[in-house]
Amino acid sequence: MTDKINELLRRVEEFKPKAAAEIEDFRIKILGKKGELNALLEEFKSVAPELKRELGQKINHLKSVATERINTLREQMQQAAADAPETEDMSRPGSAEELGSRHPISLVKNQIVEVFSRLGYTVAEGPEIEDDWHVFSALNFPPEHPARDMQDTFFVEKNPDILLRTHTSSIQVRTMEHQKPPIRVICPGRVFRNEAISYRAHCIFHQIEGLYIDEGVSFADLKQSLLYFAKEIFGEQTAIRMRPSYFPFTEPSAEVDVSCNLCGGKGCPVCKGTGWLEIMGCGMVDPNVLKANGIDPEKYSGFAFGMGIERIAMLKYGVKDLRLYFENDVRFLHQFDTAL
Repeated sequence: MTDKINELLRRVEEFKPKAAAEIEDFRIKILGKKGELNALLEEFKSVAPELKRELGQKINHLKSVATERINTLREQMQQAAADAPETEDMSRPGSAEELGSRHPISLVKNQIVEVFSRLGYTVAEGPEIEDDWHVFSALNFPPEHPARDMQDTFFVEKNPDILLRTHTSSIQVRTMEHQKPPIRVICPGRVFRNEAISYRAHCIFHQIEGLYIDEGVSFADLKQSLLYFAKEIFGEQTAIRMRPSYFPFTEPSAEVDVSCNLCGGKGCPVCKGTGWLEIMGCGMVDPNVLKANGIDPEKYSGFAFGMGIERIAMLKYGVKDLRLYFENDVRFLHQFDTAL
């Protein structure tokens, strides 16, 4: 048995592999469950008691040497591979990189901005973390308005109130603070509200709002602008209707519906059989808002409107679950590859 141990030790010490695969094969052959070392251990069970101490030490030494030798050879092989110069066949044809696509929210936002840019609107931006003045007070929200409640707003600090903006109207306030009329801006951005997440609502969503202030601006100008927008986004056959509503910052105010582009206005489950789909709110800028922002309401008038980009994208692409926009499922996003 001593001869077998010595012979195996010699083979371990003289082993010189040419590839990493040979090292693994050698390890299995020597140290594997059915390897030669285990065979020696089985034979060791039957040796005379007086020889067990000596042979046991030799077997342990063999195992230690074999393990160390294999680990050393692995490290040497890995280092040699790392130090080897990279070789590349320059004659091989190149492989085209797989291009991604814009997110459907970005696609729709860009389309909306492009439509209003034809009417002379420029893009304005503002911070997502705002104060009470720009989100509520400057927009004629009374102190007891429910939108100020913790159930609707994510507050960062209190006294003074610092919060995540609940609408991009705060950008309109900042524009009026630093720009004199005429003002014609479109304000896209991400907003936050403390709402339960479902197929039709989310705590994070995207809005795009518009503001036009000048001398002699009327409700007729507002209606014509929104009709032009609806036809450009949903198709020339699209009709709109305006229903009286209430917003603190506009008076008069209206909700805007478009004819359902899925059923052609005939009625379907998406439009709940009405033939109409709500897309935005709008109205004439309240004189109190103009005063709060240093604009003379006797000289100037204007209108404002705001819409959820997710809502427009759902109607445009027939998406029925709002959560899909936030899950980053490539199977969903790849459907918009051709929309670039």
